[in-house]
Amino acid sequence: MTPVLSDVQAKETVAKFKKLLTDNGAEILNEEAWGLKKLAYNIQKKSSGFYNLLEFKAEPSVVNTLETGFRRDERVIRFITVKLDKYAAQYAEKRRNKLASKKEA
Repeated sequence: MTPVLSDVQAKETVAKFKKLLTDNGAEILNEEAWGLKKLAYNIQKKSSGFYNLLEFKAEPSVVNTLETGFRRDERVIRFITVKLDKYAAQYAEKRRNKLASKKEA
């Protein structure tokens, strides 16, 4: 997302897309806010942006709806949607469990 957003605005944007997913029957598995990071190259004359990761299970039609929402929202400057194969999904689950155990400790 664009770096000119406040923390509250960034969280509102993520909440908007989470609601879009859940309203369309998607199951959100994981959410990570990576914060403000430097971009690899300038996008729309911006050199940094807020990074967020959302892992979810959904039908392909939900993904199309989500991507349309990303394209229409001016706060989103770049996005990527990736379908995980079974090995990547297993790795993501191990990673989530590892993060959860660190938070508990």
